[in-house]
Formats: sequence, C-alpha cells, structure tokens
Amino acid sequence: MNKTQHENSMIFPIGEPNIEYGKYFVGNSYIAPISVKQIGIMNVTFEPGCRNNWHIHHATNGGGQIPICVGGRGYYQEWGKDIIEMKPGDCINIPAGVKHWHGAAKDSWFSHLSVEVPGENPSCEWLEPVSDEDYNKLD
Repeated sequence: MNKTQHENSMIFPIGEPNIEYGKYFVGNSYIAPISVKQIGIMNVTFEPGCRNNWHIHHATNGGGQIPICVGGRGYYQEWGKDIIEMKPGDCINIPAGVKHWHGAAKDSWFSHLSVEVPGENPSCEWLEPVSDEDYNKLD
C-alpha cells in the first residue's frame, strides 16, 4: 500500500511532513491536527518501518498520552515490557512518567490519533532511538 492508498483508507488526513519532531523519528512521519482546543489530538502517520524514539510524557499532575490506531499496523512498547501490536481500533492508555515508543510495522503504514491527556506542567522528554537490532526482531 502506498501513502495515498493508506490515506484513502482512513477518515482522517495524513497531514504534512512532521518536520518539527522529525529528528526524534527513524524514517518519515506526518502529522495532521484534528483538535487544537480543549484537548490536543493529532493524527500521526508513520511510513512502513518508521518509529519514534523512546520518550516520556511528564506532568506534575495528570498528563500522559492515549494513542488510538486509526489505520495500518504498528507497535507500542513500554520500557522493560513486551511489544503490543496495534491495529485499527486499538487504544493504549499511557500514564505520565512511562518510557515508551510507538511506530509502524516494517510492511505497513501506521496512523494513530495522539490524544494528549491534560495535566499540570506537561512536557515530553525525547530519549534514545529504538535500536535497529531490537526493531528488526519484530514481524
């Protein structure tokens, strides 16, 4: 499936190249704002093989992230835990303070709505990339 076919398979747009945060991704990603009021919701799309670095969403109270898969197939992993495959409709609740990464399968585009959970003093700490060695162990 190419980019256009993937976009046409979803109800949300892929958006523009993710230039601002691209340095925290291996491969190309795209971002489309869905909601910028009340709660931030972005559709984040990863090309096949693309994944973001390990990262932690911080907040002094509340906070975190909820990725909801809306297209393709991808992965989510918390530090020290097994990888979870994500398909359309799958939802992960990530509390603040949890080190994790998410990204596309090697053979599939992957899109998820990224819901930023409201919190006090939210920030994101970007860490090391997911190693090719670890990523290449996946299906």
